[in-house]
Amino acid sequence: MDDRARHRRPSPEHHLRAKYEQLTGLDETLRRVQELSARTVILDIEPLVAYWDSSQEVLDQGVASVVPQVAAVPGVQVVCLATNSLRRPSQVPEVEGVRIVWLAGAAKPLRTAAYREFPRPGVVIGDQVTTDGLLASRLGYVFLQYRPPLDRIPPGPWLMDRLGRLIRPLAFTRRN
Repeated sequence: MDDRARHRRPSPEHHLRAKYEQLTGLDETLRRVQELSARTVILDIEPLVAYWDSSQEVLDQGVASVVPQVAAVPGVQVVCLATNSLRRPSQVPEVEGVRIVWLAGAAKPLRTAAYREFPRPGVVIGDQVTTDGLLASRLGYVFLQYRPPLDRIPPGPWLMDRLGRLIRPLAFTRRN
């Protein structure tokens, strides 16, 4: 590498931060997925599909309800349900023409290999900037932070949310 290349300023695109949006309902989130023409949707499980400390039955019902709705968005080719917990549904629905992937113990945002072959563009929908948001950033996806009104948030997710509020301005730009 010559001296000029070593000292050249990176292009403006190099400094762009990932896109971030905050949404409160599943319907508006799915409309946004369609507007973004996302081909891949990575979903965090808690609290979108099932509440953090819910039963297996609640998880199964949530998966059976949410997966077909996401898969029905025009253009979506992959729906990946990713959780850092070890929870697994009894059954993952099959949707014709859409690949459904379940990742338990996903280690978001550290591990990205499982997502690398998914078609682009993509979105990550989740509640935590520190896990879901940083995963979106690492993958070059849009982060749709799902923040429904909740009466009670367990201590761990509550603390992660507070940390995420500090990190968000450093990692993301808001949609204009």
